[in-house]
Amino acid sequence: MNQQQMDQIASGKGFIAALDQSGGSTPKALKLYGLDESAWQSEAQMFDLVHAMRARIVQSPAFDGRRVLGAILFEMTMDREFDGLPAADYLWQRKRVVPFLKVDKGLADEADGVQLMKPMPQLDSLLARAVGKNIFGTKMRSVIHAANARGIAAALDQQFAVGQQILEAGLVPILEPEVSIKAADKPQAESLLKAGFIERLDALPGDQKVMLKLTLPSVAGAYGDLVKHPRVLRVVALSGGYSRDESNALLAQNPGVIASFSRALTEGLTAQQSDAEFNAALDKAIESIYQASIA
Repeated sequence: MNQQQMDQIASGKGFIAALDQSGGSTPKALKLYGLDESAWQSEAQMFDLVHAMRARIVQSPAFDGRRVLGAILFEMTMDREFDGLPAADYLWQRKRVVPFLKVDKGLADEADGVQLMKPMPQLDSLLARAVGKNIFGTKMRSVIHAANARGIAAALDQQFAVGQQILEAGLVPILEPEVSIKAADKPQAESLLKAGFIERLDALPGDQKVMLKLTLPSVAGAYGDLVKHPRVLRVVALSGGYSRDESNALLAQNPGVIASFSRALTEGLTAQQSDAEFNAALDKAIESIYQASIA
């Protein structure tokens, strides 16, 4: 475990960039970037285009560890390079940005108001590869659609069980049971989620620490107890479909929580922009998210 990286994530000022759109969400990410499906003829070309987009972001002068503490990568990105260096090494050695890896394989069908993660039979081998490629931590997402106590407990049990597997591999897990912003009873779901988190965090053995990635809560400051919990390295927030301005405004109402935005980070960036236009737009986006994260 890299102590410099641990210190940066635990107490650094800034946010975590989510650059981990996977197969299902890649066409949507590319469309927002100004490239529709006529821009590629095969899945391989599509992934080349999204890698070029990510490379343009991380290689921009606007993107470095002064404001961006970490970045979450898709597995295929981990296996590629930025400017001639393996992706994770480029992030840390050139930019002082801590590399994370998305490890889940997508969502199962909804049951009891939640979508659990699909099984991950290859997780141990993926974690071993991640360690070999100098990844610091991981991220995995399930989704809560309703304030169903049984479903929320199942989502948390799965997140903590897989989180234990990740801790044992020497990596720091980001547990992400996202509460849908469309949930009719979102505040109640968040209340159940917080209580379930505290119960399970209190039971973690030894000095283990995890990170939490949560939907911006309906009640400002609702996750303050999680921010202060001794077993929580950092609480980060997903944008969850809110615009950047909405996300930043909500984030600023939650002291101690920092951003881990994907769509809200890349909003307004297009393939058609000149490098000067792209870098200026990215700098403006990063600065606004940074300011909301340190508010």
